[in-house]
Amino acid sequence: MANPAVTSQPGAGSYGTNVQTGEWSTGLCSCFTDIFVCALGCCCPIALGCYTASKYGEHCCLGIVPGGMTAVRTHMRLTYGIQGTICNDALMGFFCGFCDVCRMAREIRIRNGETSS
Repeated sequence: MANPAVTSQPGAGSYGTNVQTGEWSTGLCSCFTDIFVCALGCCCPIALGCYTASKYGEHCCLGIVPGGMTAVRTHMRLTYGIQGTICNDALMGFFCGFCDVCRMAREIRIRNGETSS
């Protein structure tokens, strides 16, 4: 009995139901578009990581586990159809961690209708 050949790979669209834009709703340094996220990110970035993971539907402890926010970012990109790679996710978390967590929090709030872009 022969195994069927795989003719196509699953795409990013299979992970979520939101409109796919291919880009983040806000820029990496657009902190002042959401004052709540900006203030929380400046005062207590660990709390923002926990808040972001929780709002995304993951366990809040992912905000403090090493690599946890990279996992959330990767899943978020796939769910929302945002272009990128896992390597890029890891590098963004390492070099631009605080700003990237702020952007992820803004993305969730925008897509949930809690704020506008």
